[in-house]
Amino acid sequence: MPIPDYQTLMLPLLKIAAEGETRIPELEERICNDFGLSEAEREALLPSGRQKVIHNRLHWSKFYLTRAGLMDVPSRGRFVASPAGRELLARNPPRIDIPLLETYPAFREFYRNAREGAGENEVGAEVAPPPVPATVTPEEQVEAAYAALQAALRQDLLARILQNPPAFFERVIVTLLVAMGYGGSHRDAAQQLGRSGDGGVDGVINEDRLGLDRVYVQAKRYAPGNAVGRPEVQGFVGSLVGLGATKGVFVTTSAFSTQARDFVRHLTQRVILIDGQQLADLMIEHNVGVRLTRAVEFKRLDEDFFADEE
Repeated sequence: MPIPDYQTLMLPLLKIAAEGETRIPELEERICNDFGLSEAEREALLPSGRQKVIHNRLHWSKFYLTRAGLMDVPSRGRFVASPAGRELLARNPPRIDIPLLETYPAFREFYRNAREGAGENEVGAEVAPPPVPATVTPEEQVEAAYAALQAALRQDLLARILQNPPAFFERVIVTLLVAMGYGGSHRDAAQQLGRSGDGGVDGVINEDRLGLDRVYVQAKRYAPGNAVGRPEVQGFVGSLVGLGATKGVFVTTSAFSTQARDFVRHLTQRVILIDGQQLADLMIEHNVGVRLTRAVEFKRLDEDFFADEE
């Protein structure tokens, strides 16, 4: 079944907390078992890749229940159902969600303040707060918006590369490789790339600043939908063999066919295939062709600061 949303998790979380003090890591497996989650669903990560979805949703469920006064937090990381939480469970509710929590004054005040805070723009003018989907946590909303912006940026980068002449694509690769630490200076890398003249190889670049090893490069500027097939990759590998080279990088603005990827898996040479999406991701990561327009900083409560001293 799908991973339950944070509101669906509230009732089972409160029931477990009514059994005694617990922590999210202690009950996570039990919750997953109760909902029959698959291994893939249990390990699914947020877009940032830094936290599991189920773990994130359990934390937000606990946070909202605590804000409503249905949970007590006796010590760092530990929680237990409060008298109000036990009283609610005694009424045997079929579900606990945001509308139910809003019947509690403490939560209603918190939730109203949170929404009003989100409803002010940078100059203090009031704007309507966006609707909050019931299936995702606030953190998931932020990460989903970030992922959407990144996807749009990838498309824009590749579109701009295709709008420029082939020589521009070579300069992009040079700049990227230097930004990643290859090739020494930009000048040295630019002199090497595109000068070898060997069939199937567009250039050669130093793997390190001292030039202890060399990496041969092939670049194909293909439009979306035109995948690079095995014959092109095989031709590149043949050139590496002729040059006595052991390392190569094949870069394209499109994609590689399944046959092309299967071909390079069992080679004695180390050949890396970089498709359009990977290329755009590397450009974003190493600030090639992009610039920072705005940085948003999110902070969490420092539990250590509020921990009781022994």
